[in-house]
Amino acid sequence: MKGYNGMTAGAPGRGDTNQERKAEWQRNAAPPSQWGEFFSLARSIAIFLGIAFMLRASVVEAFKIPSSSMEPTLQIGDHILVNKLSYGFRLPLVKESLKVFREPHRGDVVVFTLPDDSSTPEIDESDTNIIKRVMGLPGDLVELRGMNLYINGKLFQDSHAIWLESGRRDFGPVVVPQGKVLLLGDNRDYSKDSRYWNDPFLDIYRIKGKAFFIYWSWHSFRRIFNVID
Repeated sequence: MKGYNGMTAGAPGRGDTNQERKAEWQRNAAPPSQWGEFFSLARSIAIFLGIAFMLRASVVEAFKIPSSSMEPTLQIGDHILVNKLSYGFRLPLVKESLKVFREPHRGDVVVFTLPDDSSTPEIDESDTNIIKRVMGLPGDLVELRGMNLYINGKLFQDSHAIWLESGRRDFGPVVVPQGKVLLLGDNRDYSKDSRYWNDPFLDIYRIKGKAFFIYWSWHSFRRIFNVID
């Protein structure tokens, strides 16, 4: 017997067939895997952390000032940012710049590490971050007498320096070797800097970067967002 629509009576129509196929597909479709979602999230987090690690190691890094050696420029509790591309490029977990493409300028405030001192085997100095101001450049003749700093035989007027005890330690004259710099703290009488090191000169490739910005300060809220001069 023929149905009204010309198809065999009792046979499903085309619309019914499509609906049945859709229902069957939905029954057979596997639910989203919880493990798949977990690994997708973990991969996204790993990528984010990897990018953050690379930026910290090679582009910019935050530091906290622990001492008064750079007062009044930097106060205890200041949180600063350091541009690690100022002078060269370094890879993560490497303590020295892979490539130095610019020398520091006189007056730059820089973060660096010293070579490990064999006379203190219990301490690894190369793991300690230090911040000072570059004062002697390659080829400079540097001398300190009392509260006076002389560079290449001329009195240098340093507006950043303070002397709380009228100059506790004379130094020099010394000539800064090529590829090295001489560094001093702004708080001259309370800074353990080039004047006190076994080797007063620092290899430029040991500089991590130039300090350029105070992003937080417990000393005074007015210091926040100050550019470091």
